[in-house]
Amino acid sequence: QVQLVESGGGLVQAGGSLRLSCAASGSIFGINFMGWYRHAPGRQRELVASITRAGSTNYADSVKGRFTISRDNAKNTVYLQMNSLKPEDTAVYYCNADVQGDNYYWLNHWGQGTQVTVSS
Repeated sequence: QVQLVESGGGLVQAGGSLRLSCAASGSIFGINFMGWYRHAPGRQRELVASITRAGSTNYADSVKGRFTISRDNAKNTVYLQMNSLKPEDTAVYYCNADVQGDNYYWLNHWGQGTQVTVSS
């Protein structure tokens, strides 16, 4: 069984920074896509940033230049460094990953979510 566990959310003032982490554990043979989504009340879930195993990244326009996604393949962990935070960044942030289990099947997994609240 594969689990994604997020950490690092919290309350921060506008202009501040937070770093989210998401560690995958369990029967893992490999991980390709890893990404961060967010869901705010009254809004659709949004892909914030993603990164492939090779390190190719993609960002939502709303976070370009402020957020940086990175990963440590040896630790099966993905990070999201969030700088210059704005109140509109307030949301529950979810980790997502395509994981190959030790049975060699690929499955998509979600973390439980971590709340990020940015005060004005």
